[in-house]
Formats: sequence, C-alpha cells, structure tokens
Amino acid sequence: MSGKPKLHYFNGRGRMESIRWLLAAAGVEFEECFLETKDDLTKLQKDGSLLFQQVPMVEIDGMKMVQTRAIGNYISAKYNLYGKDLKERALIDMYVEGIIDLNELLMSHTFQPADKKEQHFATLVDKATNRYFPVFEKVLKDHGQDFLVGNRFSRADVQLLETLLMAEECKPDILAKFPLLQSFKARISNVPTIKKFLQPGSQRKPPIQEKDIPRVMKIFH
Repeated sequence: MSGKPKLHYFNGRGRMESIRWLLAAAGVEFEECFLETKDDLTKLQKDGSLLFQQVPMVEIDGMKMVQTRAIGNYISAKYNLYGKDLKERALIDMYVEGIIDLNELLMSHTFQPADKKEQHFATLVDKATNRYFPVFEKVLKDHGQDFLVGNRFSRADVQLLETLLMAEECKPDILAKFPLLQSFKARISNVPTIKKFLQPGSQRKPPIQEKDIPRVMKIFH
C-alpha cells in the first residue's frame, strides 16, 4: 500500500468528492477503485478493509482510512492545507463543518422523492442564502483577504468552492447577492491545482442524475 492514494467508492460524487477535491488541490495524484456491485462492497466488508463497514475508504500511507472527516483532516494536515496553528485549525474546522452541512443538503436533493423535491429545493435555497453564504461573505468582508483563514490557501477555501459550484448547479443565480463570494469563486478557481481539476477529463465527477440513482442504490442497499 504505497505510492498514490487509492480511493474506494462508486463512480460518482457522494461523500468521496470532497476528498477528491482536497487531493487535487494539494496536487496529489490518486487512483480510484470503483464499486460496481453490492458484491464489491461486501468483499471490502468481509476482508476487514472497512472499520465501520462503510465507504468512502482511502488507502494512504499504509492505512485504510474511513470516515470522511477523518480522511479530510489527515489529507489537509499532511499537505499543509490546515492553517499554521491551533486557532487557525479551529476556524477551518468550524467553516468546514458548516460547509459540510450545506453540502449534505445539496447532495441529497437528487435523491428526494418527487413529491418532496420542491419543498427540499426551497429549504436548500433558503439555508444557503440566509444561513451559510452570509457567514462567508461577512468573513471575507471583515478581513479583506483573498482566503478564508490566515490569508493562505486552506481546506476551507477548497471545500467552500466545491459547495458554491454545486449550489450554482442547482440554481445558477444563487450567488447573485454575494459579490465577495463571486470574486472568491473566480479567485480560488484560478489556483493552478484547482484550475487543472476543473478542466474536462479530470477526476472530478459530474452531478448525479436521476438515472444514476438505481445504480447507486444497488450497491448500497
């Protein structure tokens, strides 16, 4: 288990996507081992690869890491995306936890039953524009710096950009009232490693479509 990190997940975004983003931001090449069937998942469970019987799982530095936040923390610390001291790390953690909450809402939208979709979309837009985005708009306004924490590129910037782009996929004008987030999006998208990840042909995954749901459900249920 040496060389490139190896990511075990289905061929889609889900909870592995933020890990792909972090590795890409750090300029780290990684391999992917896609789960295609329920048997693929069962095999990992039976051979002891999954501590809590679930994916994402990342093979890195001789470990088989599970739990998305733990994996994200490790990658961020290893590749210097986690602030310069404990206070910066605490800020990054707070911002990332908020981003993850919004990200979960965005991810679950496609999986909503038809009769709940409209209400879920309204809730999503309300929380994005009234709870989460104003926080980051204010942070950028208050310190006037290019990055969220310590005026240096960190995990918080990477994960906020990922979530802003996902939100725009749901509602293209969702950032209309947030000029500083718009300029943040443009700025972080131009960080060389991120710019490369945003190009066609990268390992970034497209949004999950309705037609993909049965394939994903077959693996996990």
